Amino acid sequence: MIDISRGVSVSDFRLVRQSNILAVIHKASEGGDYADPACAARRRQAEAAGLLWGTYHFGTGQFPGAQQAQFFLAASRPGPRTLLALDLEANENDPSNSMTLDQAEEFVRTVAAATGRLPVIYVHPIWANGDPLPVSGLSFGARITPDSVLARCGLWVADYHDSPELPLAWAATGWRLWQYAADENSAHPAYNQTRIVQGVSHCDRNLFNGDAATLREFWGSAA
Repeated sequence: MIDISRGVSVSDFRLVRQSNILAVIHKASEGGDYADPACAARRRQAEAAGLLWGTYHFGTGQFPGAQQAQFFLAASRPGPRTLLALDLEANENDPSNSMTLDQAEEFVRTVAAATGRLPVIYVHPIWANGDPLPVSGLSFGARITPDSVLARCGLWVADYHDSPELPLAWAATGWRLWQYAADENSAHPAYNQTRIVQGVSHCDRNLFNGDAATLREFWGSAA
């Protein structure tokens, strides 16, 4: 599985599928006023190539969580088989504009009320646990606990080690998706591997915790 945004050049999603990729998650929106202009057209292309389709929202602190969820759903226009995801991380361009725990929980509840499905939560273990990031020192300012509605969502963990660390809130349930490598850009691929996925200039790469049949079952439920 890969995840991409408009910053990634796509030449042919059929080549992506031939690279043994089963699914793609595309950025749909950010905050409450930015919709990725490449998302809609690429959905048709990806699904025509036989790829499962998902969309994610980059959460910010500027708008209420419910407003961001509504904006995301309008930009994503999800079908019953569209995976939905919340990207919950530090806003490195403007740390003070990072999404808060309350906003994230409101986002999840709004998406669930509108679609009947919980989104998956993309998060780094350190951020989820409320600890300072090692380089920037930024912190979520709160700890996601097992009783949070976020912990009921499938975990899409971002961790570039040999095996992923589990945030405390998901210690009992484990991860569903694992982002194990992220290309900085087309000139700086992760681990200097440039030919892992054909058809795109660069991408983030992910694993699913299960087989292909379980992935397809999970994709429509996000549970």
